[in-house]
Amino acid sequence: MSAEPRINDRIRVPEVRLVGPNGEQVGIVRVEDALRLAAEADLDLVEVAPQAKPPVAKLMDFGKFKYEAAMKARESRKNQVNTVIKEIKLRPKIDQHDYDTKKGHVVRFLSAGDKVKVTIMFRGREQSRPELGFRLLQKLAEDVAELAFIESAPKQDGRNMVMVLGPTKKKAEARAEDRRRREAAKASKAAPATQAAETEAPAAEPAADEAAN
Repeated sequence: MSAEPRINDRIRVPEVRLVGPNGEQVGIVRVEDALRLAAEADLDLVEVAPQAKPPVAKLMDFGKFKYEAAMKARESRKNQVNTVIKEIKLRPKIDQHDYDTKKGHVVRFLSAGDKVKVTIMFRGREQSRPELGFRLLQKLAEDVAELAFIESAPKQDGRNMVMVLGPTKKKAEARAEDRRRREAAKASKAAPATQAAETEAPAAEPAADEAAN
């Protein structure tokens, strides 16, 4: 079944509640009169609420309406960002340097609007100390609290313990902010060159005066 609304002669009801091209309420009119008004205005009669009693129909340029709807749908798909889950793996007895490096990766992923799956890998006797993994995940969550929330609390998954962090910033927002930051950086680099040119230009004037003297 087509999802498109019925238009013009396909509207087979005796009367409609007519809405003008600018949204004005015309009232209940016979469908023949509505079709005549549409023809006179070089517009289409489009049934926008078929379930109403009587159905609601609007005068509009249906071709233009379909084009604009298609463009909006395309724009919406373009702006829609697929959720990406990055993964970081840690050992329960990780040293501070490695921890800082891993945390840096987590911060970068979250700042870009991505989720992060943090996995603690237990080996051998470490499996009898799940509290080590839990404390490490808690510490990491606290360290990145400004950028993330705990989407999935730490839980045991076989030999591993897993936690998922969700970014507080949407991916589209992160991209827009990154774009603004790059543009600001370009502008700041261009500014000193402009200022230098403005400063050097007047310096030639005293030399000209000396030559005249």
